Amino acid sequence: MDQLLSTTNRALRTVFAQHHANRPNPANGIPETPLNETEKREVVALMRVNHVGEVCAQALYTAQALATKDMALRNHLQAACDEESDHLAWTEERLKQLGGRTSLLNPLWYAGAFGIGFVAAKLGGDAMSLGFVVETEHQVEAHLQSHMQRLPENDQASRAMVAQMKADEMRHAQEAQSAGAVELPAPIKGLMRVAAKVMTTVAHRI
Repeated sequence: MDQLLSTTNRALRTVFAQHHANRPNPANGIPETPLNETEKREVVALMRVNHVGEVCAQALYTAQALATKDMALRNHLQAACDEESDHLAWTEERLKQLGGRTSLLNPLWYAGAFGIGFVAAKLGGDAMSLGFVVETEHQVEAHLQSHMQRLPENDQASRAMVAQMKADEMRHAQEAQSAGAVELPAPIKGLMRVAAKVMTTVAHRI
């Protein structure tokens, strides 16, 4: 019951609460440079997509922590989830600075990712669950790399933030791999890419 209450509380805080980072924002101290309206709209859209990605990561980690009976793995997943909450706070802060907003569909994104994570953990076991973490982090890393190429060159604040997020995702994938992840079958990876494409395309606008 305690675990269920904790899971519900985390879900509500992820979707509805304002987030506060434990680590300093990588953009702190970087002078703000003027962006034209086109550049600002693009940065806002990319940051909204990044925020949605972090909402989904929170859901995935939380679902897998709920599903596993391995206490060490549960603690590992919850620690990664806590660290990724910094990303939520950073992207929210950047959106607010630019006059943007988070996705209106965040409850839907969270519910979908939670369902996928929980089913994967229950049906495939801990190794499959960790395999989902690895593949998710690899796909997020690839998205963040593409965002680095799309962000305006003079927006050093956003670029510093995305670079740190990318480094964190790489480390989380490596940690999951070391913890015993199995490689997912190619069809599952393909379905994950399709789902990610739908999410990023919609979140870019809504």
